[in-house]
Amino acid sequence: MMSDYPHQVNEEELKTRVDNLSFNVLRRAATEAPFTGEYTDEESIGVYRCKACSAELFRSEHKFHSGCGWPSFYQPGDDAAVELIPDHSLGRVRTEVRCANCGSHLGHVFDGEGYQTPTDQRWCINSVSLVLEKK
Repeated sequence: MMSDYPHQVNEEELKTRVDNLSFNVLRRAATEAPFTGEYTDEESIGVYRCKACSAELFRSEHKFHSGCGWPSFYQPGDDAAVELIPDHSLGRVRTEVRCANCGSHLGHVFDGEGYQTPTDQRWCINSVSLVLEKK
């Protein structure tokens, strides 16, 4: 499933260095419970990296408080850092966000919700899929 990415994640090694929830989110597209993630209300300056492969994904200057219960960004740090995939689970069409470097599940992106952001997008990302590298 995730063999066509530049960085190949060793599943067994990943299991030894992340907790079960992180592994299930990153590799099985699970979701952390809302309002439980360590980065939901984080305001530090820095770069958010993929917990599986350390690729840069998001930057703090693109983060905003959406009130949805997960860290929200209005864009990735670089469009090439993420892969967008149609997600037909839950009986509706959503857009899944994956790390373009290793294929790890990060969350979903939503358009046109009316947030006062430059892109009118909400990149709803699981805290457990990220590591914040503070500046």
